[in-house]
Amino acid sequence: MGLLSIKLPDVGEGVVEAEIVEWHVKAGSSVAEDDNLVDIMTDKATVEIPSPVTGVIKSITGEPGDVLAVGTVIVTIETDAAGVAEEESTEAPILRQAQDEDEKDPPLKATKSHPRIQSGASSEPTPTPHPEPVEERGGKRPLASPAVRKAALEANIDLANVPGTGPAGRISHQDLEDFIAAGGRLVARPASHTGRAKRTGTSTHKIIGLRRKIAQNLAHSKRTIPHFAYVEEVDMEALETLRAHLNATRNEGQPKLTLLPFLSMALIKVLPDFPNANAHYDNEAGVATTFEAVHMGIATATPNGLMVPVVKHAEAMDIWTLASEISRVCTAARNGKANKDELSGSTITITSLGALGGIASTPVINAPEVAIIGVNKLQIRPVWQDGAFAPRKMMNLSSSFDHRIVDGYDAALMIQRVKTALENPATLFM
Repeated sequence: MGLLSIKLPDVGEGVVEAEIVEWHVKAGSSVAEDDNLVDIMTDKATVEIPSPVTGVIKSITGEPGDVLAVGTVIVTIETDAAGVAEEESTEAPILRQAQDEDEKDPPLKATKSHPRIQSGASSEPTPTPHPEPVEERGGKRPLASPAVRKAALEANIDLANVPGTGPAGRISHQDLEDFIAAGGRLVARPASHTGRAKRTGTSTHKIIGLRRKIAQNLAHSKRTIPHFAYVEEVDMEALETLRAHLNATRNEGQPKLTLLPFLSMALIKVLPDFPNANAHYDNEAGVATTFEAVHMGIATATPNGLMVPVVKHAEAMDIWTLASEISRVCTAARNGKANKDELSGSTITITSLGALGGIASTPVINAPEVAIIGVNKLQIRPVWQDGAFAPRKMMNLSSSFDHRIVDGYDAALMIQRVKTALENPATLFM
């Protein structure tokens, strides 16, 4: 019998620490080789650490939300595995992307069907990690480790019915055990016989993982950057006519054009005249770096929180290539498959709330960038034109600039130039 100590591995790329997201074992529990021990987060990727041996967990280090340094002993396992000395330490085995691993498992046989609500696109508000009933999961496959899926299969439990308390609704062993202990059913709300019932419940949850990183980054941005906000309305009639024509006549294999590729082209067209808006600012060094290349960040709501996938060298792409690349990186981010290069290096960001865009917004700058352009809802409004009101397709652009680097006059002039390009869309191709 030997004791194997598992250390937090060096995942490379300068990562010196990682955050614990969820434990799948506890002291005294048995573990088989390749069972998932713990989910950890580095940068923006959540990965699993599998057990290299079969044995019994003697101790674990850290709670969800704790940040540990590389090399820290996180698990000790008592094992009969050949080659393990009385006391031995080793770095954790190769990491696996948690979401990809989930997708490799075969789906469980459903024991009961339930209605689903169709989830929306990136305009959906970012979900919080509260337990949620199956009706609110948007028809997506529940998140759970292979070990939890196996236990559910053996217990003949459909995981779609189990409320998950982990990040993005991930189902833990404890969630499954609690569900089984409750008789394998969702707890029904008591019927109200006196009209509307009072709501008295509260819940608390620790902000960990990607949600904590988002909170830290946005708080830092608002705390350190003096935001200058500017809103302008744009007449989208001509552009929408052109967009409809291009979509109706596009060749097989060409993507459907949304507004974002056109806005990207407008920014690409005007940014050479406003280089300070396509820049990074290092506050500590007091250095601003402007870029000739336009690496377009696209703020995207995902099941795990806000991410900014990046279209690299957007200035070298035509409208169709831009549309394809925007769709590709945003889809990868939503599915948890975007790599580090696709989630870093943006020089300016576009954010869109889609149908929820409202009249105006005040987007937060994606530091170290110095500008962000927000798209609000496109709608038909009465516009005074040639002595009478006429219905026009109108949309507001809401932008924020780092006032330390971009003067208010220059910011307003830049947005006016973007407005002119969008209202005269033929110029985008000249």
